[in-house]
Amino acid sequence: MTRLMSDWRRYWVTFMTILTKEILRFTRIWVQTILPSVITTTLYFVIFGRLIGDRIGPMEGFAYLDFIVPGLVLMGVITNSYSNVVSSFYSSKFSRYIEELLISPAPNWVILAGYVAGGVARGLVVGGAVMLVAMVFTDLRIHSLGVMLLICLMTAILFSLGGFINAIYANSFDDISIVPTFVLTPLTYLGGVFYSIALLPDVWQVLSLANPLLYMVNAFRYGLLGVSDIPIGLAFGMILILIVVLAAISLTLLRRGVGIKT
Repeated sequence: MTRLMSDWRRYWVTFMTILTKEILRFTRIWVQTILPSVITTTLYFVIFGRLIGDRIGPMEGFAYLDFIVPGLVLMGVITNSYSNVVSSFYSSKFSRYIEELLISPAPNWVILAGYVAGGVARGLVVGGAVMLVAMVFTDLRIHSLGVMLLICLMTAILFSLGGFINAIYANSFDDISIVPTFVLTPLTYLGGVFYSIALLPDVWQVLSLANPLLYMVNAFRYGLLGVSDIPIGLAFGMILILIVVLAAISLTLLRRGVGIKT
């Protein structure tokens, strides 16, 4: 029993050390890590909400500006949780100090949890900041705070894991920008952020169901507005399955030392 408590105490110290490092890392340069997302989202609100929104008209019974708020908040969560982990873990590979963690008595799941928690922290901070900006432009009434917070947390975890896998396979700093540019950005804009899939032809509605971001955006939209193109239970199930799959892949790659051990 004493041995078990000692091990868990050591694991907790390792986890908190990595998490603290990650939080200090993005808060020290908040002008580069937090502020850009807030400014970008503000421009979205001004352009799409104020200038174009009135011409588009209501969407799902809501003003267009209100309709796009959930997607814009989640965009901030997704991009920041992903970029925080991919840049931080690759930097640890590039600087070779990841080897110190690998030879430490800390298990791989603790190392993974520390980096993922750092990505989640940044994602939630940016998501909260974007939500505050949204409140300035809109007069929204939250439908379900619990659903909103849970979807934000699960989405941040999922994309932190995605960033971890990207960092493991990356061989240069250029490689860490490939997935965000050619995968995340198209999936985000085609994930129902700016429109309801009910507007699409039947064939494209079916194809849209293959986009995992569609489930996250709609679940978060349900939490904020109370409307969704996707059943909420299905959305939660899909996100949970993806988290389990990516976590299993991350631990397997870390155990085998892919992209790390030479």
